[in-house]
Amino acid sequence: MTDASLPRIATDLHTNDAAQKRLKARYRGEFIFQAMGISALAIAAGFLVLFLSTIVGQSLPAFTQHYLKLDVELKREELNPQNATGADLTRAVGAANFDALVNQSLRSYFPSVTDRASRRALGSIMSSGAPSMVRNEVVSEPSTIGTTRQIYVPLQANSDLYLKCLVSPVEVTKGAGELGVSGTSGQVQLSSTVNNFAPLLAAVKAQLLEKASRFRGELAGKERVLVVLERDAAALQRGLTTVPEADRARLQGRVEQEARQVAATRSEIEQLRQNIAGLDARIAGADRAEALDNALSSYLVRINGGIIKLTSVQSANAIGQVLLPPRSTDVAKAGEWEVVRIVQPEANRRIGDREIAYLDSLKSRGLIEQRLSREFFFGGASREAELAGVWVAVVGSFMTLAITLVLSFPIGVAAAIYLEEFAPKNRLTEIIEVNINNLAAVPSIIFGLLGLAVFLNVFGMPRSAPVVGGVVLALMTLPVIIIAARAAIRAVPPSIREAALGVGASHQQAVFHHVLPLAMPGILTGTILGMASALGETAPLLLIGMVAFVVDVPKGISDASTVLPVQVFMWADFPEAAFVSKTAAAIIVLLVFLMLMNALAIILRKRFERRW
Repeated sequence: MTDASLPRIATDLHTNDAAQKRLKARYRGEFIFQAMGISALAIAAGFLVLFLSTIVGQSLPAFTQHYLKLDVELKREELNPQNATGADLTRAVGAANFDALVNQSLRSYFPSVTDRASRRALGSIMSSGAPSMVRNEVVSEPSTIGTTRQIYVPLQANSDLYLKCLVSPVEVTKGAGELGVSGTSGQVQLSSTVNNFAPLLAAVKAQLLEKASRFRGELAGKERVLVVLERDAAALQRGLTTVPEADRARLQGRVEQEARQVAATRSEIEQLRQNIAGLDARIAGADRAEALDNALSSYLVRINGGIIKLTSVQSANAIGQVLLPPRSTDVAKAGEWEVVRIVQPEANRRIGDREIAYLDSLKSRGLIEQRLSREFFFGGASREAELAGVWVAVVGSFMTLAITLVLSFPIGVAAAIYLEEFAPKNRLTEIIEVNINNLAAVPSIIFGLLGLAVFLNVFGMPRSAPVVGGVVLALMTLPVIIIAARAAIRAVPPSIREAALGVGASHQQAVFHHVLPLAMPGILTGTILGMASALGETAPLLLIGMVAFVVDVPKGISDASTVLPVQVFMWADFPEAAFVSKTAAAIIVLLVFLMLMNALAIILRKRFERRW
């Protein structure tokens, strides 16, 4: 018998060049896949960091507030002339003129402020709610009547933003040489021994040069527009000779309209050319006195305890308007006076130079303090940014979520237990399950329309109340809780149920004594995550009126209220600059609220978790 020859097996199948190429390609593919995964994580983390850093950075100014210390004399003859008590005292104090008391206390810091415009500017640095705060404090403590009380009131929002350096950059330069001032009121002249104002004059020339450059850009654009308009007007004029008589009147109207646009554009071009010529002449003057208007940066000189706003400047001399009178006209030595440049022109900001002078004086005397903002943390809705707070929204959110939890949790868990353990498997049950799954995907605004149509219009429930918001959010959260509870019950091993039934427990006992306790961690986690999702909803609450302007804290579930997402929505629509930081700070409060709820979900899961 001869041995059959066996086929030869290639020994270099995994080591030849083709195999090496396949191996390198596989390693390259794995590396690319890992790199893509890491890049995706890095991009997601980068966007998250960018989002949080932006929100936190914008929110920080809202958590603090500048307060002005006032020594308010609570005169008995003005607040309680009849020595009333009880309800009569409250009425007497409520009718008193606290605006005059507060303004009188503020004006005592500036005895030289006597004219109407200056008094109005001085009063504008303080919040309009200051008199009401003083009134509330006196009503709560009647024993202070007849004394002088030291009270801290918030500054107006623009004043607060200026002190936080959010209105304009401020540059302070010490004077190098001696400086004399010709008077202590009205328009005065400042004379220096050296060219102290030369850098200031150069900065003004640079601003004029930038302004002229901007005008030249506008001029070039207007000239291009003029060419097009003149071409269109000429084409329409030529068309008048060819159109039928019936269309000639309509075309004549277009020709006249184009002619008016051409004339207006030529007038704008001529005005720009004149402005550019005027700016070029001002720039060409080497040491000529340069006028400072409110379209340029403001320059304030602090000298001898006073503040002077410069209106005209040369290299060594300047003319200015006294905002706060100096103590004397003595010559200030080098380093004893300084020039303050407010980069943003006065025309482009909501706080004037006179108000800034008052703020700087008060701050230098230690009468302004920066503290945590009690108005933001414990206030309600307000059109004044310095008085607006989130406490009403926090209380409203808590009440609304409490009602949502009371309604949705027991109903949702009961429905899940019935569908998973007791419901017969028939077509009706399948239809119910499909509808529950579909309801979980319905847009939230549909539930808002349901609440508006049924709870408000049919049942007449109170608008903008936590009870209505809680019911609407409960309907929206209910499908999520049912699905999460069914998944948690289904995750319990069948052996637990079978063991309970094997030792003689009824089906109901097996479910409530054994299955449900083991499923409770998953049920609670799903419930709280559903509640956290409901907290962030805005659309359904807007439709039921929870966008109302609510100032007072709700005392019950039927009182008018709002919630944090709606508060963020409202503040984001306000044009004032101070509300930008308020909006970001409210978002931070909402995020903290959500994180606390998520932490509660983790704690409850650990608390009720059982091993099997």
